Amino acid sequence: MAGLRKSQRVSVLATLAVVGATAFAGCAESSGSGSSGGEGIDAGASMEEYQEAFEDVSEITLLTQTPAPKGSVTGLPMERYFEAVEEWSGGKITFDVSYSNAVAEPGEADDALTDGRLDVASVLPIYDPSEYPANAALIEAGFISDQSAIDGILTSNAWPNQVAFETDEILEEFDDHGMVPMVPIYNSGANALFCSQARTSLADTKGTSVGSGGVAQSAQVEALGGSPSSIPYTELYESLQRGVVDCTVSSPTVAVLGGFLEAAPFVSIDPEAGFALAPGALAFSKTTWDTLPLVAQQLLWDRLDIFVASNIEDKIFVNNAQMAQDVAKFDGSIQPFDDDARTALQEKNEELLAKIAQSEAVGDGEAFVRSMQDANDEWDEKVAGYGFEDVGYADFGTWFAENKDSVDLSEYTEAVMEILSAHRPS
Repeated sequence: MAGLRKSQRVSVLATLAVVGATAFAGCAESSGSGSSGGEGIDAGASMEEYQEAFEDVSEITLLTQTPAPKGSVTGLPMERYFEAVEEWSGGKITFDVSYSNAVAEPGEADDALTDGRLDVASVLPIYDPSEYPANAALIEAGFISDQSAIDGILTSNAWPNQVAFETDEILEEFDDHGMVPMVPIYNSGANALFCSQARTSLADTKGTSVGSGGVAQSAQVEALGGSPSSIPYTELYESLQRGVVDCTVSSPTVAVLGGFLEAAPFVSIDPEAGFALAPGALAFSKTTWDTLPLVAQQLLWDRLDIFVASNIEDKIFVNNAQMAQDVAKFDGSIQPFDDDARTALQEKNEELLAKIAQSEAVGDGEAFVRSMQDANDEWDEKVAGYGFEDVGYADFGTWFAENKDSVDLSEYTEAVMEILSAHRPS
């Protein structure tokens, strides 16, 4: 199959998955959980009620992977989700976890869900925009979110899920690729420009070589006068250190995970002008999902609250704080853009949004853009009501050190779970 296009490989693998369900969903079949259905349980059930409901359920082992070494901040949201499901099932559901994307590279994780190497994983539709055009349209419009260090992070991880579940074309793309979207979209924080020297104005960014990913990011880099270059994040440190690129557009999470702040400690991140993101989706193999007892499906869904909260508290906030510490350590700076660069980026974002409104990826592009803007406005207002402090990225490390034990995201998490719970298996 090496000579096939990805769309053809997916079709072939989907066929194999149906024909060889026992082999490819072996993690479920061999553990005796091959028959779906059975009794469900009401939403809001306690751990004790769930454990009782699992007493007559055969053991289920699910294959998965995380994007980082065991215990790493970046992988904690998935690890804590797995641990919660295992505990709440009384040990009847367990996860066979491979770390640091050992089973499949991020761009191939969707194939691994289709061919049975994985049962649940983080996938990146933005890596294949031609395969996932509706998903890509939603992802590339992520710059409409407030880009601030707290409220912006919360908003940008909420409204896209609302839109995703309301957009048939997005759900159909997951289904066509043999996946059940659990959390259709989540990010690792706002993207910033990380450079080897301070670059906040158009004069600073003109002629620079910038690592970027995706059509929208590349267009944004060009609007700043830079030259986009596609470089895997695993190679960014060396590329920045050797001067192959002057800057990269990345999130603080990627910067900390990739360890390249030593080579690029000058960060330009502007609450009013954001870059397109490259978020992932937490998805399940549909072949395996359909073999699970109803109570197992419901537990996997109900404990997504652990994943949602941990993605913010344990990953984004921690990595944003670490970024601030590392920038200070390496004598760098965290600054917004100057007026000219901010305006150039905002104007390009307006062009990109207008282009999405003309997209054929969804039935009505203009209505799709309005739905994103309306959802973003709704969540802006909702998150503002939670009363978090307006802390800038440069001061975030100090603020988080002083307040991390008192940060309460329960109200936010419950609100996001209202989106997800509307699609709870029943």
